[in-house]
Amino acid sequence: MRTYLRDRTPGGCYFFTVNLADRKRHTLTQHIDALREAFRTTLADHPVRVDAIVVLPDHLHCLWQLPSDDADYPLRWRLIKARFAEQVTDDVAPSASRLRRGERGVWQRRYWEHRIRDDADYARHLDYIHYNPVKHGHVATARDWPYSSFRRWVARGVYTEDWGGVKNPPPP
Repeated sequence: MRTYLRDRTPGGCYFFTVNLADRKRHTLTQHIDALREAFRTTLADHPVRVDAIVVLPDHLHCLWQLPSDDADYPLRWRLIKARFAEQVTDDVAPSASRLRRGERGVWQRRYWEHRIRDDADYARHLDYIHYNPVKHGHVATARDWPYSSFRRWVARGVYTEDWGGVKNPPPP
């Protein structure tokens, strides 16, 4: 079995990508209320500041700022994934290995994590999150995607309403 070394910096700011096991499904957006509740319940007990998030049909991206004395994002993801999977009634057929582990087969086992290094890194990941629905062809502009923190960032003056469209993508 592989051993994954994860950066566990207390108080760190992290970018995450979390995927469904079956990337052809639209489970996250079809069950957005269950996902919101899984986040709400988990983060009430184990707080983080969610700086940015986008939920697409088959995966999500987010930026979290952990509390200064806490580096346990794996616990949070385990709880969010489990709570969401309990609520989803899709006909997901888990593999034999998933059944042995007591998994429903909704999520990929792993997720991508990256600790944000500086302001430029933060800005790149913030843009990546908000441009993602356009990149995947779901909408023509970032403002059109309903499952995103984009509007919060427009209200803060970081983005304009027309930022991140097919005709004006963010810088690379």
